Formats: sequence, C-alpha cells, structure tokens
Amino acid sequence: MRIKDILSPDSMIMELKAKNKEDAIKEMADLEVATDIVNDEDAFIKSIWARENESTTGIGGGIAMPHARNKSINKARVLFAKSKEGIDYNSLDGQPVHLFFMITAPDGADNTHLQALAKLSGLLIDPDLVEALKNTKTPEEVIDLFEKAEAKKDEEDKKAAEAKKAKEAAKAQGTSDDDNKPLIVGVTACINGIAHTYMAQEALIKEGKKRGIEVRIETNGSEGVKDKLTPDEIKRAKGVIIASDKKVDMPRFDGKHLVNRPVVDGINKPGELIDDIMGGKADVYRASAQDKSTESSSTEKPGLWAGIYKNLMNGISHMLPFVIGGGILMAISFIVENYMGGAKTPAFIFLNNAGNLAFAFMVPVLAAYIAESIGDLPALMPGFVGGYMASIVNGQFQVNVQAHATSPAGFLGGIAAGFIAGYLMVGLKKVFAKLPRSVEGMKPMLFYPILGLLFIAAIMFYIINPIFSGINFAITHFLNGMGTGNLVLLTTILAGMMSIDMGGPFNKAAYVFASGAFANDPHSATAAVMVGGMVPPFATAIGTTFFKNKYTVEERRAGVSNWVLGFSFITEGAIPFAAADPGRVIPSCIIGSAVGGALVGLWHVGVPAPHGGLWVSPLAGNIGGPSHILYYFLATIIGSIVAGLIMSFWKKNVKDDPNE
Repeated sequence: MRIKDILSPDSMIMELKAKNKEDAIKEMADLEVATDIVNDEDAFIKSIWARENESTTGIGGGIAMPHARNKSINKARVLFAKSKEGIDYNSLDGQPVHLFFMITAPDGADNTHLQALAKLSGLLIDPDLVEALKNTKTPEEVIDLFEKAEAKKDEEDKKAAEAKKAKEAAKAQGTSDDDNKPLIVGVTACINGIAHTYMAQEALIKEGKKRGIEVRIETNGSEGVKDKLTPDEIKRAKGVIIASDKKVDMPRFDGKHLVNRPVVDGINKPGELIDDIMGGKADVYRASAQDKSTESSSTEKPGLWAGIYKNLMNGISHMLPFVIGGGILMAISFIVENYMGGAKTPAFIFLNNAGNLAFAFMVPVLAAYIAESIGDLPALMPGFVGGYMASIVNGQFQVNVQAHATSPAGFLGGIAAGFIAGYLMVGLKKVFAKLPRSVEGMKPMLFYPILGLLFIAAIMFYIINPIFSGINFAITHFLNGMGTGNLVLLTTILAGMMSIDMGGPFNKAAYVFASGAFANDPHSATAAVMVGGMVPPFATAIGTTFFKNKYTVEERRAGVSNWVLGFSFITEGAIPFAAADPGRVIPSCIIGSAVGGALVGLWHVGVPAPHGGLWVSPLAGNIGGPSHILYYFLATIIGSIVAGLIMSFWKKNVKDDPNE
C-alpha cells in the first residue's frame, strides 16, 4: 500500500479556523465524521485526549501528530491540516504548531495500512519536506509532495538493502570490516505504535549517517517487533539507545552502555543520544537476577527446556496479580463470614464474588500468555479460550465458570492449552507463509483467529477436557469404594490429592468426596482436605521466607501473600510455583499434604465446616472428644514444614541455569 492510499483531498484542511488546541482537535474530528472515517465522534475525541494526556503529540518543529486506534474508527487515514498563524498545542519545544497529521487506525487495521502509516511518519523527519508542506496551497500539492518523498525513500531503502546484502556477502567471505566500524543499536516504541516509533527510528538512523556511525534500530510498533536486533549486533555495539514510552525487552542489553529516554527524544534529540553513547556518558545497564532467570542472554539458540521455561514464565507473571488479588479478597471474605455476620452478609458476598471472579481469569490468563510467548499476538485469543475451556466442563459455557464445573482440567490443562495454542499458531504461520502479498492483511484478521479458535476449541472439547473428566470419574469411584473404614489411610489420600493439581480433577474429586461425607457425618475427613489444601501455599511461603536464594524476586513477593492464602485454605496461591517447577513443587506438596492428612486421621481431628482454613479453627474438635484446636494447627504446620523443606532443599539456587 502506498502513502497516497491513506491520504485524501477530502481529509485535508488547508487553513484551520481553530485558535487553540481544543478547537483544533474538535475541528479535525468534525471532518473525520463528515468523511465517514469516524463513527462515534465523542468516543474518538476522548481517545485523542487520552493520548494527549499521556504525553503531548506536539513533537516540536511545528508538527503535531494526534492519533488513535479503536472501534470508533472505520478506516486507516491521515488527516492533514495547516494553520498559518500556528496554534499553541503544548508542544515539547513550546513552539506553535503549523502542520497537523491526525492519524486514525481502526482496531482491524491490517499490516499494509500500518506500514503505510509508519512510512509516512518516517518521512516527516525530513526538514525540507516539512518546509514544503507549510507552503502548499492545495490538497493535490500535499499528496504530490508525499509521493515524491516516498519514491525517494523507496530508492534509499533499495540501496540500503543492496548494501546490507553486500556486507553480508563480504562477511561470509571474511572480507568485511564491519567489526571495526562504530555501531549503536536501539529500540523505539510508543504507546500506540503508529507514528512516533518510526519517526524516532528514522531520526536516529539519519543522525548516525551524518556522523559516520552505523545505527541499527528495532521498532516495537503496532505491527509488532520489526528489524529485531541480533545477539551479534548487540555484542558488537558500542552502546544502546532506548527511545520508548513502554516496556521493551531489556535483559539482552546487560553489560552495555545504555541511555533510556522517551520516544520523543529519539525524534527531537537524536544527536544528543548518540553523543551520550559515543562520549561514554551513558551508564552501564545491569539486568536484575529475575530478568536474567527468565530471559536467555546467550547468543546460542536456547535449548528445549529454556524455551518451555521462558514461555511458562510469561504466563505465570501475567497470572500472579489474579492469584494474589483474588486470593486476598477471598481470605478477607472468610474473616467476614466467620466473625462478622455469616455467608449472607453483603460484605461477604461482595468480597467472595470479587475474589472468585479474579480466580475465574487465572487459568485463561496463564494459557493466553504462554500462547502469546510462543506464537506472538495472534496466539493470545486461542490461548485465552483454551484456558477458559480448561476451567469449565464441556457444554457449560455460562459466565459463572464455577457452576457445574465438577471436573475441569485445571491449571495443568491450562498449561497444555497455552502450549497447544502457541504452537498451533506457529504452524498456521508456516502454512500461510507463501500466500500472495495481496492477501497478507487477511492473515491476522481472518485466517489466524478463525482457524486458531476452531482448532484449540476442538482439541480442548474432544481431547483434553474428556481426559480430565474421565480421570475425575475414576478417582471419585475409587474414593466411594474406600468408604471410611480406615480413617488414617483415607485422610492421607484425600489430603495428598489436594496438592496433585491444585484445582484440577484430583483436587476437585477429593474436595467433593469430603463435602459429601461431611453432609452425612459431621465428624468426617473434611479437616484432612483443608489441611491438604493449606499445605501448598504455606510450603511456598516457608520456602520463600527462609530459603531466599532458591526463589526469584517475583516468587519471594508472591510468597508473602501465600501466608494469608494458606491460612484461608486457598490452594491456588501455590499454582504459580507449581507451574514454574512442577517436577519439584508438586511432589513436595503431595508429601507434605499427605503427612498432614495422616496426622488428622491419627489424631481424629474433625472440623464441622466445608471451608475456611484456619479461620474456622475454633470449631475444630477431637472426634468423639472435646475441642482440640492444637491438633488441627499442628497437622497443618508439620505438613507445611515437611513440604517446604523438601521443596527448598530440592530446588537449585536461582543463579543456576534453569535449563539444567
């Protein structure tokens, strides 16, 4: 797509009537609506102002680039407007704005539109073009100037590509002198990734050419990551320039001189940023231990487990807020229930529902961001749906994901859904790699979402969920066959099952069996189930508190909240730990829970409540005898310590390579 395809004489105002920023935005928005570019003017103006409130789009030099990307926009378009007198737009340089480029992109804008928008943005770095635009009289002159500038840019890009190819050939033959030339690498990114990202890239590269310095810039824009830096380039670079308004991948720059500035500085102060690197003024960047543990900084291709670990970490880091926030609110709700009015009080209902709603997103978010880490943004939606399906039973698609969910696949099924969705998308990208360029834009908007959803739904519906449902049926049948004849054996098994999958079929079967037994016998093994469910979060809390060198910074932070979650019988607090290191965490927790359960049966502890954890400890009693709170606490403490010690001694120090 050419730049002229996103410019139109109908979307140009050759002399704005507005005298201030508010009126200018309103006047341009009015034209967007009149030309059917925008379908909801109020929503559109709000989105424009939301972007302006983050940081002004008056980039300096008499140019402003207000932009938005949302559902109120019908078409990708650039509205051009001029003001001869200039308008105070709160620009970064404090000077009035004479040229306005209002950039619009709908949520469904394909890559061809975004590439054209990016190219137009990059052209505005040329001061000659900007000056010529100020002197235009008609819309046709504006379009003609951009066409000529685009043709010039295409020719420059062609020569640059040929030069790069020649360099690569020379390097392959051992005749390249690239290693002796100064190189600066960098990343540019802005909030919406439409304009500033590419303007900063262009400005830095041009400034580098003026100074005889090679500059390689990776962009993190609306199309995703482009011109990705290679490990060899980073290694050879004298320094790194980050011109970004959002988070970028930083650990790979560990040990390099680095400047980190807003994206507008990349546009307006490229020389200053380059001088900071070349003059040795930039500080050396040091990645945190946590970042190093989740990102490969090696120039070699990561191993299989390194890739699995990285993808898991991406899902877990996004899932943690749901676990912590939802778990703490649920814990507070149990306090309200037990000491401030019972289960029918509005406070309990509100807090418990809020916590449960957060938990409802826990597995879908885990799966979604595992998938996104593998297959990029197109894999996010299939991963989310697959994770949601792992939280429910086939056929039960109501909003309340806990209703009728007697055998969900749980977090283990969610992990499976994430990896399946991610690699499905990788496969689809390979299948459609050779499609004609004319249908390139259909891939992210049609092929990937439809086929990704179809395949993940079929796999979860017909394979993953039925497997876990069958497991649940078999376990329940086994437990019903045991009865309550051997209390110690029964409580040991029930408590251990609570830690196998922490919300999946084993956990649910144990809890449902215990709840049914409780309904018929107030002195049942309910206490064993609660002790077994409290051990995993308590074990991780113990480990992160007393064995800090075995856990990452993020895990230690999550461990603090697990003291409260464990006290409240919220087993899910341990899921991030189990997902990150299932081979060590799950067996440790099973052993600790089983020990706690065995003690419950041995001491005949009974709790006449189906939930509540240690908050209901005043109700604990010795079956057939007087109240005995101490035994309930001791069973929980001993089981948690056993699990915490096994887990922590088993785990390696965080400085160790997770691939091993």
